[in-house]
Amino acid sequence: MAWFVVGLAFPVIAWGAVVRATGSGAGCGNTWPTCDGQLIPLSNNTEQLIELSHRLTSALFGFVVIALVVSARRNYSEGHRVRRLAWLTLFMTGVEGALGAGLVQFEQVADNAELSRAFWISGHLVNTLILLGVAYATAWFASNPEARFSKVPGLIVVGASLFMIVGVSGAITALGDTLFPAESFAEGLQAELSVTANLFERLRIAHPIIAVASALAVIGIVRVREDGATTSGRQLIYLLLAQLGVGVVNVLLAAPIWMQVVHLVVADAVWLLYVRYGLEVSVRRTETVSA
Repeated sequence: MAWFVVGLAFPVIAWGAVVRATGSGAGCGNTWPTCDGQLIPLSNNTEQLIELSHRLTSALFGFVVIALVVSARRNYSEGHRVRRLAWLTLFMTGVEGALGAGLVQFEQVADNAELSRAFWISGHLVNTLILLGVAYATAWFASNPEARFSKVPGLIVVGASLFMIVGVSGAITALGDTLFPAESFAEGLQAELSVTANLFERLRIAHPIIAVASALAVIGIVRVREDGATTSGRQLIYLLLAQLGVGVVNVLLAAPIWMQVVHLVVADAVWLLYVRYGLEVSVRRTETVSA
């Protein structure tokens, strides 16, 4: 059940990116949870169908997480780590829904280019990463019932913080691509370097720099800990390098919608690999200290 939650999160998140990239966030107006005042509106409006389908899949995800909590309560005693993590997954899912509702009701969607929108989507992105990480931890501990865990090493926390920073810069860059799409790489670069361009256009150049620097830092953390030779360490490094390649292609193609979705999905996969790596390192450290 926990692994199903993790798997289901990917298409829900990916479709959320489609909602943003197509400017369909206002497809149901500023009403929530109803769509233009109706529970299930009958319309051929494409933007409304895209937004409504995202709301329905998000609701499905919420019900599955509730089922996860019920399952955890039935299979684990009170105070068990898996049970606590399942409840935390449900809480973060609730926060995710509240942020999504806030985006709609405060009209931080569609062609809104106000600075406040950057804060909304940044908070939404950070919460999504935390939700994914907690859901993954739930599944991982359910699959490794004998694992002993006490404290996360400081370097792992630093790496997680870098992922959050990269995620926020990526979300703001994606917003700039949505609000001010470029027809080509050259056109996009010209706007990014122009002092007269919109702030969201000029900020786009920051994400690749932050992403490369953070990726090198994370690879350094893995190597410094001498865990790079482990399966999870190697997989993390390889997928991180692949994600940098995907990012380059995304930039060169001027961020078409399909490539933005691919970039986001791979980014989420890299994040979960890092969560797994962090869990394995933390458990090994706990077992070593206990020994």
